[in-house]
Amino acid sequence: MKRIAVIGQGYVGLPLAIEFSQHFPVLGFDINKERVEELNSGKDRTLEADLDKLNAGISTARDTNFEKGYKASNDLEELAQSQIFIVTVPTPIDRYNAPDLTPLIRASEMLGKIIKKGDIVIYESTVYPGCTEEDCVPVLEKFSGLKFNEDFFVGYSPERIVPGDKVNTLTTIKKVTSGSTPEIAEEVDQLYKTIIKAGTHKAPNIKVAEASKAIENAQRDVNISFVNELALIFDRVGIDTNDVLEAAGTKFNFLKYKPGLVGGHCISVDPYYLAHKATQLGYHPNVILSGRRVNDSVSEFIASKVVKLMIKKGIAVQGANALILGVTFKENCPDVRNTKVVDVYKELNEYGVNVDIYDPWADSAEVKHEYNLDLISDLEAKKYDAIVVAVSHNEFLSMDFSKVRNNQSIIFDLKACLDRSLVDARL
Repeated sequence: MKRIAVIGQGYVGLPLAIEFSQHFPVLGFDINKERVEELNSGKDRTLEADLDKLNAGISTARDTNFEKGYKASNDLEELAQSQIFIVTVPTPIDRYNAPDLTPLIRASEMLGKIIKKGDIVIYESTVYPGCTEEDCVPVLEKFSGLKFNEDFFVGYSPERIVPGDKVNTLTTIKKVTSGSTPEIAEEVDQLYKTIIKAGTHKAPNIKVAEASKAIENAQRDVNISFVNELALIFDRVGIDTNDVLEAAGTKFNFLKYKPGLVGGHCISVDPYYLAHKATQLGYHPNVILSGRRVNDSVSEFIASKVVKLMIKKGIAVQGANALILGVTFKENCPDVRNTKVVDVYKELNEYGVNVDIYDPWADSAEVKHEYNLDLISDLEAKKYDAIVVAVSHNEFLSMDFSKVRNNQSIIFDLKACLDRSLVDARL
């Protein structure tokens, strides 16, 4: 039985490694020693892991002398003992919105130093069409001294995990697979079929599989940008966007997207990967980039709206105290990657507002490390002139706002999740 190594034990890699460990010996590789120790003790800070399966995998690995089961490691010698390597490292964008392939290239360099004849490297990280074969494979060849499609092979199967979603999970979402030769494509497809209950779709080649992932999130981004633009228009008209969407949604074929901040590791990032490839080929993608511009402008609109509501109530903006509820990129999830709530914070600060952020789901140390922001832990330490409900965590839905608001304070509900009688405006 082949040993599988999953490179990166985050939101994507860990659930994947755990599922494979029910059938194969699986090494969960991560360069973070603290993360490795955490996982080997049966804990997971991302809250994505099925802890029963994780601990069962750890026990199985111990009982079978690692003929099956799960083990986390940051040891390259242990990593080298695998035959199938699945790469799930992040693929972010830089400050100029250009693809940052640094984690992907470094992972490829590392694997290039240890892969052997007959090994397969499968990439799950979101990339633009052509990246696997044009950017990653040459690195693997360079550092291994092996020849592609003769000595080693690659596959691509885009991740489709939705952080925080306990219904649409890894095994219940159909998986796209592909390989660098017809035989490898079939082997990769059969591999994933062992864990994916929803089945697989074998793409005709790697570029098609890469493109399918890129357009999934680009499509959602464009659709959300449309309703965000509607929110900007209807704010000027003086009507509630959510009321309009509810009315329009009574028609069977209307797509009920909601306006809001578009953050996270996929939707706000992947369109730039597709746009990057298009630009390289001499085509300027108008629709994709216009959607990105609209969605990136929402934070500025929110801050401006808060200030206007404060002025309307006679609240002095300079030196006012504001509270943002929620910093994660979605509700009931600790994931703060590429959250756009931070942009709202910065915009309000530029108006001279003193802003606090409270989020019971977010890890304060991670927020401090990623964004240099301090989360507050005591909600009742002071009263606020403005409250922005940025994330619809369950804790906020039943919150007693009288404990944190002044008599004249405003509440702006970005998620339309509160009773309308409580709020001054909704996005």
